[in-house]
Amino acid sequence: MSDSLISSDQQFNGEQIVADLNRLLRLRTTPIGMKMFKTRAEMEAIPRIRRPKEIHTTDQIVGQASRNGWTVGITMDDLVGAQCGTVVGLHPRSDEWLSGDRMTGVWYGTPEDAAAHQDAMDVLPFGQFEAMAVSPLAAGRLDPPDICLIYATPAQMILFINGLQWTGYKKLEFSCVGESACADSWGRALTTGEPSLSIPCFAERRYGGVMEDELLMAIPPSFLPKIIIGLDALSKNGLRYPIPQYGVNNDVRAGMGVSYAK
Repeated sequence: MSDSLISSDQQFNGEQIVADLNRLLRLRTTPIGMKMFKTRAEMEAIPRIRRPKEIHTTDQIVGQASRNGWTVGITMDDLVGAQCGTVVGLHPRSDEWLSGDRMTGVWYGTPEDAAAHQDAMDVLPFGQFEAMAVSPLAAGRLDPPDICLIYATPAQMILFINGLQWTGYKKLEFSCVGESACADSWGRALTTGEPSLSIPCFAERRYGGVMEDELLMAIPPSFLPKIIIGLDALSKNGLRYPIPQYGVNNDVRAGMGVSYAK
């Protein structure tokens, strides 16, 4: 097992966290973890690990965990190209990669725009890790993961963030590089250790199975117990999922009077 990128003094109980998230937010998609490994052998030692037999995108590997419930491990040899591997530090930010040549005329109108996009991406530094694995949090096989990936609708996600902000309030700021949005989620979270929200991109939806109405939060596991406490507190105040529609034409004072004393 590799050293975790995010250290924590508390034992992480993924099964309980998932049960609480499903109780409070009714998630449709399996919460998963992602972990980086210094060697391929460490990754392959995970119980019941699956290894790809075909070439995939990282989006597909993540989707195999979140949509199929599989535990899957990869090295750079399993990925379709540098764009996927660079985000998780399995491929260097080479001059060719930084040029964005393959995206010019596809996603960006000029070589300068494509290169600016590549430079803007948050990626894990190359050379620290040889392998990566993803697995459902409830399975407890990554013990603990470096980051957790939570897919949710916008209504579920804002309550998730409200739970995070219940105590120790901090304004959250997120990025959007456009295509290659995995850099905004798992790339940024692995690099900074901070909660990182993204709008999943075309590739994540086409190849990774992400639904049209889903957002993605990549977050170190140490944040999740605090979020559960916050969500429970909000629920006791009547601020819970699903959010009931009050009606656009009704007198708002009766509804707001339930939550606010004045």
